[in-house]
Amino acid sequence: MADRWHKLSESPTTTAADAGVAPLTADDLFRAPGRTDAPALDEKARRAYYWIVNRAVISPYYDIEFSDGDPLTFGVGDAGAEITLPTQPSFSSNILLPLLSFVVGGKCLLIGGPGRGKTTVAVLMGVLAGSPAHDVRRGVQQGQPQLTISDLVGIPLPRDLVQAGSLAEIGIAWRDWLSRPVKIVDEYNRIPTKTQSALLTMVAEGYVESHDQMRRTAPASGVESWFFTANDDAGGGTFPVIQALRDRMDVTVPAAGFNSRFFDELVARVEAGEKPEEHVPEELIFDGDEQTRMRAAVRAVPVPDAVRRRLEFFFSHFEFVQGGGRRFEYRTKDTVTTAGGRVPEVIESNSGADLTADLGAQTTNGLSVRALQTLILYAKAMAWFRGRAAVEIADVAAILPFVLRGKLLPNPTHPRFDVGAERELATDVSSWLSDMFAESCRQFDALGRGQHDPVRALLADLDRGLDGVSAIDASRRLTEIEARIRAIAATGKLYGRDFDDLVTLKYLHQRYTAYVRWAERRA
Repeated sequence: MADRWHKLSESPTTTAADAGVAPLTADDLFRAPGRTDAPALDEKARRAYYWIVNRAVISPYYDIEFSDGDPLTFGVGDAGAEITLPTQPSFSSNILLPLLSFVVGGKCLLIGGPGRGKTTVAVLMGVLAGSPAHDVRRGVQQGQPQLTISDLVGIPLPRDLVQAGSLAEIGIAWRDWLSRPVKIVDEYNRIPTKTQSALLTMVAEGYVESHDQMRRTAPASGVESWFFTANDDAGGGTFPVIQALRDRMDVTVPAAGFNSRFFDELVARVEAGEKPEEHVPEELIFDGDEQTRMRAAVRAVPVPDAVRRRLEFFFSHFEFVQGGGRRFEYRTKDTVTTAGGRVPEVIESNSGADLTADLGAQTTNGLSVRALQTLILYAKAMAWFRGRAAVEIADVAAILPFVLRGKLLPNPTHPRFDVGAERELATDVSSWLSDMFAESCRQFDALGRGQHDPVRALLADLDRGLDGVSAIDASRRLTEIEARIRAIAATGKLYGRDFDDLVTLKYLHQRYTAYVRWAERRA
Protein backbone atom coordinates (compact mmCIF):
# COMPACT_ATOMS: atom_id res chain seq x y z
CA MET A 1 0.00 0.00 0.00
CA ALA A 2 2.83 2.43 0.89
CA ASP A 3 4.40 2.07 -2.57
CA ARG A 4 1.60 4.06 -4.14
CA TRP A 5 2.77 7.12 -2.19
CA HIS A 6 6.32 6.95 -3.54
CA LYS A 7 5.68 6.78 -7.26
CA LEU A 8 7.39 9.76 -8.95
CA SER A 9 7.65 10.80 -12.55
CA GLU A 10 10.82 9.48 -14.18
CA SER A 11 10.73 12.00 -17.03
CA PRO A 12 10.74 15.80 -17.04
CA THR A 13 7.35 17.23 -16.11
CA THR A 14 7.65 20.00 -18.68
CA THR A 15 9.86 21.10 -21.52
CA ALA A 16 10.75 24.58 -22.67
CA ALA A 17 9.16 25.80 -25.89
CA ASP A 18 12.47 25.72 -27.71
CA ALA A 19 13.78 22.52 -26.15
CA GLY A 20 15.48 20.11 -28.47
CA VAL A 21 17.80 17.12 -28.10
CA ALA A 22 20.59 18.05 -25.72
CA PRO A 23 24.10 17.09 -26.91
CA LEU A 24 25.97 14.41 -24.99
CA THR A 25 28.81 15.50 -22.73
CA ALA A 26 31.78 13.64 -21.27
CA ASP A 27 29.86 13.31 -17.98
CA ASP A 28 27.08 11.52 -19.85
CA LEU A 29 29.51 9.07 -21.46
CA PHE A 30 31.30 8.11 -18.24
CA ARG A 31 28.37 8.15 -15.83
CA ALA A 32 28.05 4.94 -13.84
CA PRO A 33 25.18 2.66 -14.94
CA GLY A 34 21.97 3.40 -13.10
CA ARG A 35 23.20 6.71 -11.66
CA THR A 36 21.16 9.80 -12.45
CA ASP A 37 21.89 13.38 -11.57
CA ALA A 38 19.56 15.29 -9.26
CA PRO A 39 16.90 17.25 -11.16
CA ALA A 40 17.11 21.02 -11.48
CA LEU A 41 15.31 22.85 -8.70
CA ASP A 42 12.41 23.95 -10.89
CA GLU A 43 11.97 20.36 -12.05
CA LYS A 44 12.08 19.16 -8.44
CA ALA A 45 9.41 21.73 -7.53
CA ARG A 46 7.20 20.53 -10.38
CA ARG A 47 7.60 16.92 -9.26
CA ALA A 48 6.61 17.97 -5.75
CA TYR A 49 3.52 19.70 -7.14
CA TYR A 50 2.46 16.69 -9.22
CA TRP A 51 3.04 14.32 -6.31
CA ILE A 52 0.86 16.44 -4.04
CA VAL A 53 -1.93 16.97 -6.56
CA ASN A 54 -1.96 13.36 -7.81
CA ARG A 55 -1.14 11.47 -4.61
CA ALA A 56 -1.49 13.51 -1.44
CA VAL A 57 -4.38 15.96 -1.84
CA ILE A 58 -7.38 15.01 -3.91
CA SER A 59 -7.72 18.10 -6.11
CA PRO A 60 -8.91 17.60 -9.71
CA TYR A 61 -9.62 21.34 -10.08
CA TYR A 62 -7.39 22.87 -12.76
CA ASP A 63 -8.38 26.52 -12.43
CA ILE A 64 -5.01 28.10 -13.38
CA GLU A 65 -5.17 27.64 -17.13
CA PHE A 66 -2.61 28.15 -19.90
CA SER A 67 -3.30 27.77 -23.60
CA ASP A 68 -1.73 28.39 -27.00
CA GLY A 69 -4.48 30.22 -28.82
CA ASP A 70 -8.09 29.85 -27.81
CA PRO A 71 -8.95 26.80 -25.68
CA LEU A 72 -11.85 24.52 -26.53
CA THR A 73 -14.94 25.86 -24.77
CA PHE A 74 -18.31 24.27 -24.02
CA GLY A 75 -21.43 26.04 -22.83
CA VAL A 76 -23.13 23.96 -20.13
CA GLY A 77 -26.43 24.41 -18.34
CA ASP A 78 -28.95 27.19 -18.85
CA ALA A 79 -27.24 29.88 -16.73
CA GLY A 80 -24.41 30.79 -19.10
CA ALA A 81 -21.78 28.49 -17.51
CA GLU A 82 -18.75 27.48 -19.58
CA ILE A 83 -16.08 24.84 -19.19
CA THR A 84 -12.76 25.32 -21.00
CA LEU A 85 -10.15 22.73 -21.96
CA PRO A 86 -6.70 24.39 -21.90
CA THR A 87 -4.05 23.31 -24.39
CA GLN A 88 -1.01 23.69 -22.11
CA PRO A 89 -0.28 22.18 -18.67
CA SER A 90 -2.60 23.84 -16.17
CA PHE A 91 -2.67 23.68 -12.40
CA SER A 92 -4.75 23.55 -9.22
CA SER A 93 -4.48 26.88 -7.43
CA ASN A 94 -5.02 25.44 -3.94
CA ILE A 95 -1.81 23.40 -4.36
CA LEU A 96 0.34 25.52 -6.67
CA LEU A 97 -0.03 28.83 -4.80
CA PRO A 98 1.04 27.38 -1.44
CA LEU A 99 3.97 25.68 -3.19
CA LEU A 100 5.07 28.93 -4.81
CA SER A 101 4.79 30.62 -1.41
CA PHE A 102 7.12 27.96 -0.04
CA VAL A 103 9.53 28.59 -2.93
CA VAL A 104 9.73 32.38 -2.53
CA GLY A 105 9.30 32.56 1.24
CA GLY A 106 5.87 34.17 1.01
CA LYS A 107 2.76 34.47 3.14
CA CYS A 108 -0.24 32.45 2.03
CA LEU A 109 -3.80 32.67 3.36
CA LEU A 110 -5.88 29.53 2.76
CA ILE A 111 -9.62 30.12 3.06
CA GLY A 112 -12.55 27.74 2.99
CA GLY A 113 -14.94 25.80 5.18
CA PRO A 114 -13.82 23.27 7.77
CA GLY A 115 -12.41 19.96 6.55
CA ARG A 116 -11.34 21.13 3.09
CA GLY A 117 -7.65 20.29 3.49
CA LYS A 118 -6.27 23.76 4.25
CA THR A 119 -4.13 22.67 7.18
CA THR A 120 -3.07 19.48 5.40
CA VAL A 121 -1.68 21.50 2.49
CA ALA A 122 0.21 23.77 4.89
CA VAL A 123 1.63 20.79 6.79
CA LEU A 124 2.83 19.27 3.52
CA MET A 125 4.81 22.47 2.87
CA GLY A 126 6.46 22.06 6.27
CA VAL A 127 7.43 18.48 5.43
CA LEU A 128 8.89 19.60 2.08
CA ALA A 129 11.16 21.91 4.11
CA GLY A 130 12.69 18.89 5.83
CA SER A 131 10.76 18.65 9.12
CA PRO A 132 9.16 15.35 10.23
CA ALA A 133 5.40 15.35 9.87
CA HIS A 134 4.77 15.01 13.61
CA ASP A 135 7.01 18.01 14.34
CA VAL A 136 5.21 20.13 11.75
CA ARG A 137 1.81 19.25 13.21
CA ARG A 138 3.07 19.96 16.73
CA GLY A 139 4.26 23.39 15.58
CA VAL A 140 0.89 24.44 14.15
CA GLN A 141 -0.44 27.42 16.14
CA GLN A 142 -4.13 26.95 16.80
CA GLY A 143 -6.01 30.24 16.79
CA GLN A 144 -8.41 30.53 19.72
CA PRO A 145 -9.89 33.39 21.79
CA GLN A 146 -7.64 32.78 24.82
CA LEU A 147 -4.34 32.75 22.87
CA THR A 148 -1.92 35.13 24.57
CA ILE A 149 1.36 36.58 23.35
CA SER A 150 3.23 34.28 25.76
CA ASP A 151 1.36 31.27 24.34
CA LEU A 152 2.50 32.34 20.90
CA VAL A 153 6.15 33.27 21.46
CA GLY A 154 7.27 31.84 24.81
CA ILE A 155 7.54 32.77 28.47
CA PRO A 156 10.23 34.43 30.61
CA LEU A 157 12.17 32.05 32.82
CA PRO A 158 10.66 32.19 36.36
CA ARG A 159 14.07 32.27 38.05
CA ASP A 160 15.12 35.30 36.00
CA LEU A 161 11.87 37.09 36.82
CA VAL A 162 12.74 36.83 40.51
CA GLN A 163 16.49 37.48 40.38
CA ALA A 164 16.94 39.84 37.40
CA GLY A 165 17.85 43.42 38.15
CA SER A 166 16.65 44.64 34.76
CA LEU A 167 14.64 43.45 31.79
CA ALA A 168 17.87 42.83 29.87
CA GLU A 169 18.76 40.07 32.35
CA ILE A 170 15.55 38.11 31.82
CA GLY A 171 15.92 35.04 29.63
CA ILE A 172 13.00 33.95 27.46
CA ALA A 173 12.07 30.33 26.78
CA TRP A 174 11.22 30.90 23.13
CA ARG A 175 8.78 28.59 21.37
CA ASP A 176 10.46 26.18 18.97
CA TRP A 177 8.10 26.94 16.06
CA LEU A 178 9.45 30.49 15.75
CA SER A 179 12.59 29.38 13.88
CA ARG A 180 11.00 26.82 11.58
CA PRO A 181 11.27 27.49 7.83
CA VAL A 182 7.51 26.92 7.47
CA LYS A 183 5.21 28.52 10.03
CA ILE A 184 1.50 27.63 10.23
CA VAL A 185 -1.22 29.59 12.04
CA ASP A 186 -4.60 27.87 11.98
CA GLU A 187 -7.78 29.98 12.09
CA TYR A 188 -5.97 33.26 12.55
CA ASN A 189 -9.26 35.15 12.68
CA ARG A 190 -9.94 33.63 16.11
CA ILE A 191 -6.84 35.22 17.68
CA PRO A 192 -7.32 38.22 20.02
CA THR A 193 -6.39 41.60 18.60
CA LYS A 194 -3.43 42.17 20.95
CA THR A 195 -1.93 38.80 20.02
CA GLN A 196 -2.52 39.59 16.34
CA SER A 197 -0.35 42.68 16.79
CA ALA A 198 2.53 40.54 18.08
CA LEU A 199 1.99 38.19 15.14
CA LEU A 200 2.11 41.16 12.77
CA THR A 201 5.59 42.09 14.02
CA MET A 202 6.81 38.56 13.27
CA VAL A 203 5.23 38.46 9.83
CA ALA A 204 6.17 42.00 8.77
CA GLU A 205 9.57 42.52 10.41
CA GLY A 206 10.90 38.99 10.91
CA TYR A 207 11.45 39.18 14.65
CA VAL A 208 9.59 38.71 17.91
CA GLU A 209 10.06 40.71 21.11
CA SER A 210 9.27 39.90 24.73
CA HIS A 211 10.50 41.63 27.92
CA ASP A 212 13.02 43.66 25.92
CA GLN A 213 14.46 40.47 24.41
CA MET A 214 14.41 39.95 20.65
CA ARG A 215 14.58 36.83 18.51
CA ARG A 216 14.81 36.62 14.74
CA THR A 217 12.31 34.24 13.18
CA ALA A 218 14.13 33.39 9.93
CA PRO A 219 15.91 30.00 9.81
CA ALA A 220 19.56 29.58 8.79
CA SER A 221 18.59 29.49 5.10
CA GLY A 222 17.03 32.94 5.41
CA VAL A 223 13.85 31.68 3.70
CA GLU A 224 10.71 31.45 5.82
CA SER A 225 7.18 30.98 4.57
CA TRP A 226 3.95 31.57 6.47
CA PHE A 227 0.65 29.77 6.05
CA PHE A 228 -2.57 31.03 7.61
CA THR A 229 -6.01 29.46 7.47
CA ALA A 230 -9.45 31.00 7.93
CA ASN A 231 -13.02 30.02 7.14
CA ASP A 232 -13.48 33.18 5.05
CA ASP A 233 -11.69 36.41 4.15
CA ALA A 234 -14.65 38.75 4.55
CA GLY A 235 -14.06 39.73 8.17
CA GLY A 236 -15.73 36.76 9.82
CA GLY A 237 -14.33 35.05 12.90
CA THR A 238 -14.21 35.50 16.65
CA PHE A 239 -12.07 38.62 16.25
CA PRO A 240 -11.78 40.86 13.19
CA VAL A 241 -8.36 40.57 11.55
CA ILE A 242 -6.45 43.84 11.85
CA GLN A 243 -6.02 45.41 8.43
CA ALA A 244 -2.22 45.61 8.67
CA LEU A 245 -2.00 41.84 9.22
CA ARG A 246 -4.53 41.08 6.47
CA ASP A 247 -2.53 43.25 4.09
CA ARG A 248 0.59 41.17 4.75
CA MET A 249 -0.96 38.12 3.09
CA ASP A 250 0.84 37.78 -0.24
CA VAL A 251 -1.70 35.44 -1.80
CA THR A 252 -5.21 34.34 -0.84
CA VAL A 253 -6.20 30.87 -2.00
CA PRO A 254 -9.71 29.37 -1.73
CA ALA A 255 -9.74 25.71 -0.79
CA ALA A 256 -11.41 23.33 -3.23
CA GLY A 257 -14.35 21.14 -2.34
CA PHE A 258 -14.23 17.36 -2.50
CA ASN A 259 -15.11 15.70 -5.81
CA SER A 260 -17.33 12.67 -5.18
CA ARG A 261 -15.74 10.71 -8.05
CA PHE A 262 -12.68 10.21 -5.84
CA PHE A 263 -14.54 8.62 -2.95
CA ASP A 264 -12.69 5.31 -3.34
CA GLU A 265 -9.43 7.05 -2.40
CA LEU A 266 -11.01 8.26 0.84
CA VAL A 267 -12.09 4.71 1.66
CA ALA A 268 -8.54 3.43 1.02
CA ARG A 269 -7.04 6.06 3.35
CA VAL A 270 -9.51 5.31 6.13
CA GLU A 271 -8.88 1.58 5.89
CA ALA A 272 -5.09 2.03 5.94
CA GLY A 273 -5.09 4.85 8.51
CA GLU A 274 -2.85 6.92 6.22
CA LYS A 275 -2.02 10.61 6.26
CA PRO A 276 -0.33 12.01 3.15
CA GLU A 277 2.15 14.16 5.08
CA GLU A 278 3.64 10.97 6.56
CA HIS A 279 4.51 9.58 3.11
CA VAL A 280 6.34 12.43 1.37
CA PRO A 281 9.15 10.88 -0.73
CA GLU A 282 12.66 11.75 0.39
CA GLU A 283 13.49 12.93 -3.15
CA LEU A 284 11.06 15.83 -2.76
CA ILE A 285 12.58 17.31 0.40
CA PHE A 286 14.32 20.69 -0.02
CA ASP A 287 17.22 21.46 2.29
CA GLY A 288 18.11 24.99 3.39
CA ASP A 289 20.62 25.55 0.61
CA GLU A 290 18.10 24.49 -2.03
CA GLN A 291 15.50 26.84 -0.60
CA THR A 292 17.97 29.72 -0.74
CA ARG A 293 18.94 28.93 -4.33
CA MET A 294 15.30 28.54 -5.39
CA ARG A 295 14.36 31.98 -4.14
CA ALA A 296 17.43 33.51 -5.82
CA ALA A 297 16.54 31.77 -9.10
CA VAL A 298 12.99 33.11 -8.97
CA ARG A 299 14.13 36.68 -8.34
CA ALA A 300 16.51 36.43 -11.31
CA VAL A 301 13.71 35.72 -13.83
CA PRO A 302 13.49 38.85 -16.03
CA VAL A 303 10.32 40.85 -16.67
CA PRO A 304 10.38 41.97 -20.35
CA ASP A 305 9.49 45.53 -21.27
CA ALA A 306 6.29 44.45 -23.05
CA VAL A 307 5.01 42.85 -19.84
CA ARG A 308 6.05 45.86 -17.74
CA ARG A 309 4.10 48.27 -19.93
CA ARG A 310 0.86 46.27 -19.64
CA LEU A 311 1.26 45.99 -15.88
CA GLU A 312 2.04 49.69 -15.65
CA PHE A 313 -1.16 50.46 -17.58
CA PHE A 314 -3.23 48.13 -15.37
CA PHE A 315 -1.96 49.73 -12.16
CA SER A 316 -2.82 53.21 -13.47
CA HIS A 317 -6.60 52.66 -13.34
CA PHE A 318 -7.30 52.50 -9.65
CA GLU A 319 -5.93 55.40 -7.58
CA PHE A 320 -7.68 58.31 -9.28
CA VAL A 321 -11.21 59.46 -8.41
CA GLN A 322 -12.72 62.64 -9.82
CA GLY A 323 -13.85 64.91 -6.99
CA GLY A 324 -11.63 63.26 -4.40
CA GLY A 325 -9.88 66.55 -3.61
CA ARG A 326 -9.50 70.15 -4.81
CA ARG A 327 -5.79 70.01 -5.61
CA PHE A 328 -5.22 67.79 -8.63
CA GLU A 329 -2.67 65.54 -6.91
CA TYR A 330 -5.18 64.87 -4.11
CA ARG A 331 -7.89 63.48 -6.38
CA THR A 332 -7.34 59.97 -5.10
CA LYS A 333 -9.38 57.33 -3.31
CA ASP A 334 -6.91 57.41 -0.44
CA THR A 335 -7.68 61.10 0.14
CA VAL A 336 -11.38 60.26 0.44
CA THR A 337 -10.84 57.23 2.67
CA THR A 338 -8.42 58.85 5.11
CA ALA A 339 -10.83 61.77 5.54
CA GLY A 340 -13.64 59.39 6.50
CA GLY A 341 -15.51 59.69 3.19
CA ARG A 342 -17.11 56.95 1.10
CA VAL A 343 -15.47 56.29 -2.25
CA PRO A 344 -18.61 54.79 -3.91
CA GLU A 345 -20.52 58.02 -3.23
CA VAL A 346 -17.74 60.13 -4.78
CA ILE A 347 -17.67 57.87 -7.84
CA GLU A 348 -21.46 58.11 -8.26
CA SER A 349 -21.34 61.91 -8.06
CA ASN A 350 -19.11 62.03 -11.16
CA SER A 351 -22.06 62.01 -13.55
CA GLY A 352 -19.97 62.82 -16.61
CA ALA A 353 -17.80 59.70 -16.40
CA ASP A 354 -18.29 56.53 -18.44
CA LEU A 355 -18.39 54.01 -15.61
CA THR A 356 -18.39 51.06 -18.00
CA ALA A 357 -15.06 52.13 -19.52
CA ASP A 358 -13.47 53.31 -16.27
CA LEU A 359 -12.01 50.23 -14.58
CA GLY A 360 -11.09 52.33 -11.57
CA ALA A 361 -14.78 52.96 -10.86
CA GLN A 362 -15.18 49.25 -10.09
CA THR A 363 -12.94 49.47 -7.02
CA THR A 364 -13.06 51.39 -3.74
CA ASN A 365 -9.30 51.63 -3.32
CA GLY A 366 -5.98 51.72 -5.14
CA LEU A 367 -3.01 49.39 -4.93
CA SER A 368 -0.21 49.57 -2.40
CA VAL A 369 3.44 49.34 -3.36
CA ARG A 370 3.61 46.12 -1.32
CA ALA A 371 0.89 44.52 -3.45
CA LEU A 372 2.69 45.51 -6.66
CA GLN A 373 5.98 44.03 -5.43
CA THR A 374 4.22 40.82 -4.44
CA LEU A 375 2.61 40.54 -7.87
CA ILE A 376 6.00 40.92 -9.55
CA LEU A 377 7.60 38.27 -7.31
CA TYR A 378 4.84 35.69 -7.78
CA ALA A 379 4.69 36.29 -11.54
CA LYS A 380 8.41 35.50 -11.60
CA ALA A 381 7.75 32.39 -9.51
CA MET A 382 5.04 31.24 -11.90
CA ALA A 383 7.31 31.69 -14.92
CA TRP A 384 10.14 29.86 -13.12
CA PHE A 385 7.84 26.99 -12.16
CA ARG A 386 6.63 26.66 -15.76
CA GLY A 387 10.20 26.55 -17.05
CA ARG A 388 9.97 29.87 -18.90
CA ALA A 389 13.02 32.06 -19.51
CA ALA A 390 11.12 35.26 -18.73
CA VAL A 391 7.78 36.36 -17.31
CA GLU A 392 4.93 36.24 -19.81
CA ILE A 393 1.56 37.98 -19.71
CA ALA A 394 -0.01 34.56 -19.11
CA ASP A 395 2.02 34.23 -15.89
CA VAL A 396 0.77 37.60 -14.67
CA ALA A 397 -2.84 36.84 -15.59
CA ALA A 398 -2.67 33.50 -13.76
CA ILE A 399 -1.26 34.86 -10.51
CA LEU A 400 -2.98 38.26 -10.34
CA PRO A 401 -6.37 37.18 -8.87
CA PHE A 402 -4.70 35.44 -5.92
CA VAL A 403 -2.31 38.30 -5.14
CA LEU A 404 -4.89 41.10 -5.39
CA ARG A 405 -7.73 39.32 -3.63
CA GLY A 406 -8.38 41.25 -0.44
CA LYS A 407 -6.17 44.11 -1.63
CA LEU A 408 -8.22 45.49 -4.55
CA LEU A 409 -11.78 45.77 -3.25
CA PRO A 410 -14.90 45.84 -5.47
CA ASN A 411 -17.25 48.81 -5.47
CA PRO A 412 -20.60 47.21 -4.57
CA THR A 413 -22.60 50.12 -6.04
CA HIS A 414 -21.02 49.86 -9.50
CA PRO A 415 -23.69 49.10 -12.12
CA ARG A 416 -21.69 46.15 -13.42
CA PHE A 417 -22.63 44.05 -10.41
CA ASP A 418 -26.36 44.61 -11.03
CA VAL A 419 -26.54 43.40 -14.63
CA GLY A 420 -27.59 39.85 -15.49
CA ALA A 421 -24.82 37.27 -15.37
CA GLU A 422 -22.36 39.92 -14.15
CA ARG A 423 -23.92 39.63 -10.70
CA GLU A 424 -21.88 36.47 -10.22
CA LEU A 425 -18.74 38.60 -10.04
CA ALA A 426 -19.95 40.20 -6.80
CA THR A 427 -19.11 36.92 -5.03
CA ASP A 428 -16.55 35.43 -7.46
CA VAL A 429 -13.80 37.94 -6.71
CA SER A 430 -11.09 35.96 -8.49
CA SER A 431 -13.00 35.96 -11.79
CA TRP A 432 -13.72 39.68 -11.40
CA LEU A 433 -10.01 40.45 -10.98
CA SER A 434 -9.11 38.25 -13.95
CA ASP A 435 -11.72 39.96 -16.09
CA MET A 436 -10.47 43.42 -15.14
CA PHE A 437 -6.91 42.53 -16.14
CA ALA A 438 -8.14 41.13 -19.46
CA GLU A 439 -10.17 44.30 -20.10
CA SER A 440 -7.15 46.45 -19.22
CA CYS A 441 -5.09 44.56 -21.81
CA ARG A 442 -7.83 45.15 -24.41
CA GLN A 443 -7.81 48.89 -23.65
CA PHE A 444 -4.01 48.90 -23.83
CA ASP A 445 -4.18 47.44 -27.35
CA ALA A 446 -7.05 49.72 -28.43
CA LEU A 447 -5.10 52.82 -27.38
CA GLY A 448 -1.98 51.57 -29.14
CA ARG A 449 0.10 52.04 -26.00
CA GLY A 450 2.54 49.34 -27.09
CA GLN A 451 3.48 51.32 -30.22
CA HIS A 452 2.91 54.95 -29.23
CA ASP A 453 3.41 56.24 -25.70
CA PRO A 454 4.49 59.92 -25.67
CA VAL A 455 4.83 60.15 -21.89
CA ARG A 456 7.04 57.06 -21.83
CA ALA A 457 9.21 58.65 -24.53
CA LEU A 458 9.55 61.85 -22.50
CA LEU A 459 10.55 59.85 -19.43
CA ALA A 460 13.13 57.96 -21.48
CA ASP A 461 14.66 61.27 -22.59
CA LEU A 462 15.14 62.29 -18.96
CA ASP A 463 16.43 58.85 -17.93
CA ARG A 464 19.27 59.23 -20.42
CA GLY A 465 20.53 62.09 -18.25
CA LEU A 466 20.97 65.82 -18.68
CA ASP A 467 24.71 65.88 -19.31
CA GLY A 468 25.32 67.85 -22.47
CA VAL A 469 21.69 69.02 -22.77
CA SER A 470 21.62 72.74 -23.48
CA ALA A 471 19.14 75.18 -22.00
CA ILE A 472 17.57 75.53 -25.44
CA ASP A 473 17.06 71.76 -25.76
CA ALA A 474 15.60 71.60 -22.26
CA SER A 475 13.23 74.45 -23.10
CA ARG A 476 12.16 72.57 -26.22
CA ARG A 477 11.33 69.55 -24.07
CA LEU A 478 9.34 71.78 -21.73
CA THR A 479 7.28 72.87 -24.72
CA GLU A 480 6.64 69.21 -25.63
CA ILE A 481 5.52 68.48 -22.08
CA GLU A 482 3.10 71.41 -22.04
CA ALA A 483 1.70 70.35 -25.40
CA ARG A 484 1.09 66.86 -24.10
CA ILE A 485 -0.76 68.23 -21.06
CA ARG A 486 -2.98 70.32 -23.36
CA ALA A 487 -3.74 67.25 -25.47
CA ILE A 488 -4.88 65.24 -22.43
CA ALA A 489 -6.88 68.20 -21.06
CA ALA A 490 -8.70 68.55 -24.39
CA THR A 491 -10.21 65.05 -24.11
CA GLY A 492 -12.69 66.22 -21.45
CA LYS A 493 -13.07 62.95 -19.52
CA LEU A 494 -10.27 61.86 -17.22
CA TYR A 495 -9.37 58.30 -16.28
CA GLY A 496 -6.77 56.85 -13.96
CA ARG A 497 -4.26 56.49 -16.78
CA ASP A 498 -4.61 60.21 -17.51
CA PHE A 499 -4.11 61.07 -13.85
CA ASP A 500 -0.81 59.16 -13.73
CA ASP A 501 0.31 60.72 -17.01
CA LEU A 502 -0.49 64.25 -15.87
CA VAL A 503 1.30 63.81 -12.54
CA THR A 504 4.30 62.40 -14.41
CA LEU A 505 4.28 65.29 -16.88
CA LYS A 506 4.22 67.79 -14.02
CA TYR A 507 7.19 65.95 -12.50
CA LEU A 508 9.09 66.19 -15.79
CA HIS A 509 8.17 69.86 -16.12
CA GLN A 510 9.62 70.58 -12.68
CA ARG A 511 12.83 68.70 -13.44
CA TYR A 512 13.43 70.57 -16.69
CA THR A 513 12.40 73.93 -15.22
CA ALA A 514 14.97 73.56 -12.45
CA TYR A 515 17.60 72.47 -14.99
CA VAL A 516 16.94 75.43 -17.30
CA ARG A 517 17.33 77.88 -14.42
CA TRP A 518 20.57 76.21 -13.37
CA ALA A 519 21.91 76.21 -16.95
CA GLU A 520 21.02 79.89 -17.46
CA ARG A 521 22.80 80.88 -14.25
CA ARG A 522 25.94 79.08 -15.44
CA ALA A 523 25.87 80.79 -18.86
